[in-house]
Amino acid sequence: MNSAIIQEIKGRLNEARSVLIASHVRPDGDAIGSSLALGLALRNAGKAVQVVLQDGIPASFRFLEGHEQVQKEPKGAWDTFISVDCADFKRLGKPFESIHKPDINIDHHITNERFGRINLIVGEEVATSAILTDCLPLWGLEITQPVAAALLTGIVTDTLGFRTPNTTPESLRQAALLMERGADLTDLYNRALVQRTYPAARYWGAGLSSLDRSEGLVWGTLTVADRKAAGYGGNDDADLINIISAIGGSKVGMIFVEQTDKHVKISWRALEDGVDVSKVAKHFGGGGHAAAAGADIPGLLSEIQPLVLKTTREILGLK
Repeated sequence: MNSAIIQEIKGRLNEARSVLIASHVRPDGDAIGSSLALGLALRNAGKAVQVVLQDGIPASFRFLEGHEQVQKEPKGAWDTFISVDCADFKRLGKPFESIHKPDINIDHHITNERFGRINLIVGEEVATSAILTDCLPLWGLEITQPVAAALLTGIVTDTLGFRTPNTTPESLRQAALLMERGADLTDLYNRALVQRTYPAARYWGAGLSSLDRSEGLVWGTLTVADRKAAGYGGNDDADLINIISAIGGSKVGMIFVEQTDKHVKISWRALEDGVDVSKVAKHFGGGGHAAAAGADIPGLLSEIQPLVLKTTREILGLK
């Protein structure tokens, strides 16, 4: 990591009195974990903090301390605006359309557009929560038990339980440090990656029944009707992409999730070494990593799906 940038951020945080922290729409475990961890650490240091996530926090992550203070839009004034785990400013959502870009942008996505005044982008890290695990002490911020739990949640979810190819010995050392600070790895792993609600399980059933495979791709589809029929409250895939990614015999796994606003959310996962799905996501205005990426495309599912499947094959050279 760039030591000059780390020191610049430390100086900015020391001067800050009121901080706005935000992350991307439809937040995953790392977006939530890094937002809550940084917010808790700054509050403990005497700062006024508001954490804003356009879509709030899914029920499956409401065991983390600080979740009840998350807002869906900014309120009042702040002197420091920090974006975490977001590669594209637009993905912070509608509440930020008329707000100046962040003072500090902290992220681990290689496709990050460096839209902050200060950009700490560490593409080799497994999660933004991993960056904060290393940096919070350097910024004079304490990793208490609740902070450690939020950070470990971010690392565990973005590595799928330390199963992604970018998992390193350093990732495991970071996890060990957070356990030493009081985070319960077994409990967090179970809550974040194993447990599912009854509606989520029914939603999975609809997605699994839609599975299809052709020319190196395997994909599932979740419609708005599927979500309503299952009684699932989110607008995501309930992590069904992780199940699709476990299916052998293909090079790329995908999930198409129809949204109520005539958008389609697509997630890609590389199922073989050497496949870079971030190139496809970037083509469609999204981003991510070589092994995992996503995009949100305006249009009807019936039109978007065949186009995305065709383009994915073309860009990745699949047959």
